[in-house]
Amino acid sequence: MAQGGSKNIKTKSQSGGSARKKAGKTKPGRRDVAPKDKHRIAERVQKKQLSSKINNNIEKQMVNAASAGKLSIMRNSGDLEAGAGKDQGKGKGKA
Repeated sequence: MAQGGSKNIKTKSQSGGSARKKAGKTKPGRRDVAPKDKHRIAERVQKKQLSSKINNNIEKQMVNAASAGKLSIMRNSGDLEAGAGKDQGKGKGKA
């Protein structure tokens, strides 16, 4: 459009029915208010630190458990020759 062509364009407003339906709904997300009391702030900081330590510990345990044994997805290099099992099971193998 030419310069200044969008000045007089009005946006469509919502119809009455859809505006009423959305009026009662709240947006997704957290609803808690940050604490103001020093004791509550200290509790919240401690809770956050503990939960992060627990999550880090769980992640380390999962990494150790996964790296301890061989993965079931991976095959040993001697299981199949290169390209030997590509079309197996699809019914399109060469006869």
